[in-house]
Amino acid sequence: MSQKKEQWGSRWGFIAASMGMAIGTGNIWRFPRVVASNGGGPFLIAWTIALFVWAIPLLMGEMVMGRKTGLGTIGAFRDFVGKKFTWMGTWICAVCLLIMAYYAVVMGWCFKYFTLALSGAFKAGMTTTDTQAIWDTFTTSPWQTIPLHFVSIMVAGIIIYKGVNDGIEKACKVMIPTLFVLLIGAAIRSLTLPGALKGLEYLFNPDFSLLSNPKIWLEAFTQAAWSTGAGWGFIITYAVYTKKKEDVAGNCMIMGFGNNVGSLLAGITILPAIFALSPSQEFTSEVLASGNTGLTFIYLAQLFPTMPAGNIIAAGFFLCMTIAALSSLLPMIEVGVRNLMDAGFTRKKATVLIVAFGMIVGVPSAYSVSFLDNQDWVLGIGLLVSGLLIAFALIKYGVENIRTKYINTPWSDFKIGKWWSVCVKLFPVMFTILTGWWMLKAIGWSPDSWWKPFETFSVGTIIFQFALYVAFAMATNNLFSNSIGEGIHIRATKGDE
Repeated sequence: MSQKKEQWGSRWGFIAASMGMAIGTGNIWRFPRVVASNGGGPFLIAWTIALFVWAIPLLMGEMVMGRKTGLGTIGAFRDFVGKKFTWMGTWICAVCLLIMAYYAVVMGWCFKYFTLALSGAFKAGMTTTDTQAIWDTFTTSPWQTIPLHFVSIMVAGIIIYKGVNDGIEKACKVMIPTLFVLLIGAAIRSLTLPGALKGLEYLFNPDFSLLSNPKIWLEAFTQAAWSTGAGWGFIITYAVYTKKKEDVAGNCMIMGFGNNVGSLLAGITILPAIFALSPSQEFTSEVLASGNTGLTFIYLAQLFPTMPAGNIIAAGFFLCMTIAALSSLLPMIEVGVRNLMDAGFTRKKATVLIVAFGMIVGVPSAYSVSFLDNQDWVLGIGLLVSGLLIAFALIKYGVENIRTKYINTPWSDFKIGKWWSVCVKLFPVMFTILTGWWMLKAIGWSPDSWWKPFETFSVGTIIFQFALYVAFAMATNNLFSNSIGEGIHIRATKGDE
């Protein structure tokens, strides 16, 4: 490949960028509403299991694929498992870029709330009805949401344009520590509100009977994949820029645990605030069950004015959310850019093309929250399919060979046992049980509409959209396989000491 190899400046730079990938609005915006609508404590149990048996094993496998091939998702599958499986890398790239398109919309929401806080729009004594009205007015105003979407993806594009070391790494080294400090501060204030402890009781509610609901397990595995970055192709891509001696297991453990800590901090901030600020128990129950996309925005807009210097803190926090969204948007764009660079494009041209794609494809989500909800639902499950495809690649290559030769290297701080190989081999079983169990239940819940492809949360919409993506990926298999150049192999094995 003619491109000069870019590289992370330090291990902390790689970890910061990877944490930025994982800790974003998936934690602050998505996690609280998903845990709230899925029973609290039981969801946490399923979500923690998903971290260890799905997300962390997948992150390790992805890192090995990226380091071994030196290519983005499309080329990695071509070189790792064979030319006829190139389409699998295309699927992963497509799912990631489609999420990128609506994720930029969410970043625009965060920035809008930052400006509202600066202007003093959030006032002490505001009710949930008031903050709900602010949310509804904004999200139904395309003249605001669409330009903010454009600005968001262009800002991310400028950073990607600058490259790995001068762009992504420098930005994330500042953004991630700032995010944690602000999250901790908001959580402390939320927990001191009258009635907030009821939120903690709900969050850690040990009602094990709810674990018999397949939706909780499907949502838990989807959230684990969504927020850790497992299955997105991020780590395949970022691993291309790593140095020869990197601790695969240690880095992926830090990513996984750091992500879950960030999610719990967000949950501890949002759920106690809901219980403390809702006008009645009935209202609280309705909010928790709704899975409202605007949950974080509506309740934090009430929470911050109760604090001293509340609008300043609110502005800081929503700026932090904007930064968190940006730190996760960067690797989404980079996944597409890396694949185009593998095909011979310069970084600058590739960045312009991917940003333009995201701007256009994200417009429907900026126009309609319902459309965004549909994409979030379908593509969240699409990440599980991506994880299944990566597991297939790892199994075909040989999981024990990967574990002993590419993960448990002499310079690794963490040595991984055979549990990793077992988990990867069980991916197809876990995927089949989770999705099959849920689909059967979903058909029973909506016997007259489950098949409809234009229902927001139907089985039919998943099948319809997945069929389109698979058809595109398979139709372009040979074209993309032949277009991708040779990778820069990072030989980090036991034989390279």
